[in-house]
Amino acid sequence: MNGDYLDPINAMNMPEMADMTFAMDFLVRAKEGVRNMAIALTETASPEARAVLRSQLRQGIALHQEISDLMIRKKWFHPYELSEQYKLDQQSAQNTVMLGRMQLFPGDTSRKGMFDRTPDVHKEETNA
Repeated sequence: MNGDYLDPINAMNMPEMADMTFAMDFLVRAKEGVRNMAIALTETASPEARAVLRSQLRQGIALHQEISDLMIRKKWFHPYELSEQYKLDQQSAQNTVMLGRMQLFPGDTSRKGMFDRTPDVHKEETNA
């Protein structure tokens, strides 16, 4: 990846990187849901509410497992190979830093000369 955001070489593997990022975010959110559901279950006294929360907790755990399995199968997540996960995390951090350093906007943001000349409203008001 170079500093030119218009260079097509920077788009290589971008769809897969985006998919991996979305999947990791989804995994984290599923984990948060499981944690929150478990806390709610321990705080609830009503048997009916506990039954609903228990069911939702099971669904949340199953969802987390599905997302984890998908990510492991796609080699986006290595929970049992920490050195591989570390490499993946380092690459992700490097990509983030490179994206942050890209010159996405021109240095000169002046819009002078970009639009048709418009009447100076203030001059017309003072002449009236």
